[in-house]
Amino acid sequence: MSGRSRQWSACIAALLATTLAGAFAATSAPRQVVASFDVYRNGFPIAVMHETFEASDGKYRIVSESHATGILALFERRVVRFVSTGMLSAEGLRPLRFEGKRGDDDPRRVRGAFDWDGRRLTIEHGERIQTLPLPRGTQDRLSFLYQFMFLAPPREARLTLDMTNGRKLGHYVYTLRADVEIDTPLGRMTTLHAVKQHKPDESGTEIWFAPQYRYLPVKMLITEEDGTRYEQVITRLEVKETAP
Repeated sequence: MSGRSRQWSACIAALLATTLAGAFAATSAPRQVVASFDVYRNGFPIAVMHETFEASDGKYRIVSESHATGILALFERRVVRFVSTGMLSAEGLRPLRFEGKRGDDDPRRVRGAFDWDGRRLTIEHGERIQTLPLPRGTQDRLSFLYQFMFLAPPREARLTLDMTNGRKLGHYVYTLRADVEIDTPLGRMTTLHAVKQHKPDESGTEIWFAPQYRYLPVKMLITEEDGTRYEQVITRLEVKETAP
């Protein structure tokens, strides 16, 4: 790491914005990101996840697909698929549509439609349709993970945001800690560690973002209320920058 990089990293704790909307820099999106993750449940491999991010002509599209592996693949052949599409803006990604489903006939599929002009969010979960006020800077559960590509150098160790998973719209608070080193199949990485603040009866989320890869996520840990742990770890990450 260069002296300039070390100096910048040492200042992170004092430099993180209090909201996503106020923290963005005028950073151009990469042309494409290709990522793969291994997914574990309580330490046992259960799936592989493949994701692609593509940006062109002021628009973006993110697709995430998970395939069961091992014994689980004998019982679950359907692909879990999430798609987020929207616009590139001065504040980073601005979602327009979000969808998640397990197979084409999934009655539990979720959808989200973002009406930024009317400031309305319409979410659909199965038969239930709900329209809610749309706060500025709201992300969906997929676009949020790629939004860190547009963050300016942090100013405080705290981050607040609104996010939807298609079932509900939630307000979340994350604490951030820089220079956290982790081992991955791609080697040892220095990361920005984000931890969701939650009540004892709520699930917890931890995400590790890698500055060397445009602050893309390289590890995630979700701990359910009953103690079940779901972990995804990067196995492949390629970033293709915008052509000059």
